[in-house]
Amino acid sequence: MTDAVESKVTGIIQSLNGLEDDLDSLNGKVGDMKKQLTVKTLSEIDTLLEKTREMAMKEAEVIINAAKEKANVESTGIIQEGDSQLTKIESNTNANFDDMVKHVVSTILKA
Repeated sequence: MTDAVESKVTGIIQSLNGLEDDLDSLNGKVGDMKKQLTVKTLSEIDTLLEKTREMAMKEAEVIINAAKEKANVESTGIIQEGDSQLTKIESNTNANFDDMVKHVVSTILKA
């Protein structure tokens, strides 16, 4: 009977050793999977960061182009207003040239 008990105990110990080896193997595989997952995560972070940068650059270009267009429209308006004012000044100068000359000559003669 001792041999039978000893045989059962030996079988149990061998089974436990096998389970321990399997557990060690699984722990190693889980460690490898963690490393792979970390590498994959870092890769995805880099990819998403690059995509975010590209989107931000495109959005910045849209904003800059809109600002340029607005500035061009405003500058065109300012130039037109300046030309209009210059035309008015030239017209007033031409219309009142004789009076201005008389006023200047009168002022010089009084001095």
